[in-house]
Amino acid sequence: MTDTAVTTDVNSARGRLLDIVKAKAIVHGRVTLSSGKEADYYVDLRRITLDGEASPLVGRVMLDLVEDLDFDAVGGLTLGADPVATSMLHASAAAGRRLDAFVVRKAGKAHGLQQRIEGPSIEGRRVLIVEDTSTTGASPLEAAHAAREAGAEVVAVATIADRATGAAEKFADAGLEYRFVYGLQELGLA
Repeated sequence: MTDTAVTTDVNSARGRLLDIVKAKAIVHGRVTLSSGKEADYYVDLRRITLDGEASPLVGRVMLDLVEDLDFDAVGGLTLGADPVATSMLHASAAAGRRLDAFVVRKAGKAHGLQQRIEGPSIEGRRVLIVEDTSTTGASPLEAAHAAREAGAEVVAVATIADRATGAAEKFADAGLEYRFVYGLQELGLA
């Protein structure tokens, strides 16, 4: 495939994913967010990341977003990050490349191997922290902290949607590069 065809294909995937997000994931009405703040809308991206049509698009679009970064594993705090990481793993495999995924538990297990991070070891590896939607940035920051404790080098944080409510500033303060696919303007929420 030519570079123009690849660019067109990714742009098409990005446009289609945005259409699906707008149709299925944006819920209008007063809601209380995990941060405790109230909002007039909710972006429920699990409706997208677990959708049979949208999930493969998530993987392709997210890989395109971070194609210039060097990492070999992707993951984040369960539950929002899990399907994003898995979508990226599958999209990478479909493109003939290997990418491992990992899951960061909210707390270490009290039984079995008592691991906080599940999946292939990330010790000594370069990893990308992902999330479906960033509001305060607390979940990706917690995942980045856990990944560093496990001996990984965190190269960046990437999300599908940014709510423009402080996450970018928190990531910058923590010295983490931050990228997102859609902002409020693109989602029709600004």
